[in-house]
Amino acid sequence: MKKWRGILLFLTTSLLTLNNVAQAITLDELQQRFAHQPVVRAHFTQVRQIQGMPQPLSSSGEMLVSHYKGLWWHQQKPFPLTLVLDDNRMVQVMAGQTPQVITADSNPQLFQFNHLMRALFQADRAVLEENFNIEFNDLGQGKWRLVLTPKTSPLDKLFTAITLNGQANLDAILLTDRQGDRTELAFTRHQLTPETLSHEEEQRFTF
Repeated sequence: MKKWRGILLFLTTSLLTLNNVAQAITLDELQQRFAHQPVVRAHFTQVRQIQGMPQPLSSSGEMLVSHYKGLWWHQQKPFPLTLVLDDNRMVQVMAGQTPQVITADSNPQLFQFNHLMRALFQADRAVLEENFNIEFNDLGQGKWRLVLTPKTSPLDKLFTAITLNGQANLDAILLTDRQGDRTELAFTRHQLTPETLSHEEEQRFTF
């Protein structure tokens, strides 16, 4: 009986090991997964720790990523602020003020960062490899980590690293900059359906 228990334990351990190997995720698989998420909605919290400031700066709100429309970022606290990023422009909207529109022609460096932010949320490997040295790690149980070290200007002058963590979705981003500041973003309440935008969501990208 002890012998059979030992064999059963061995087989169980072997199957668990095989399952872990089979479930190992790669960067290509992650990109394919995100490519099949045409619309992602989530709640975000942001904590920024700035050198010399005793208390971190915190904000929170809702975000929406559409492969076809771009990124809608709506900060609710500590004050309302909306950013819209698409292929052609970045729009910033604050309550009671005229929307500020930035294009690639008017501010090419900022627009490059705009393009990068969308690439992060969509795990666009081509854009990421163009701008970063990439280290991808499968952490087991479906969890993964992607560490991006900038290799092009102006990103290498701004950041030491950008680290993405997730499982089924992108759950967190950590940005560390050259001045020693840290920005931590956490994403929760992911909603992938419906896979098309509602009329109200479409209007968020219209100015």
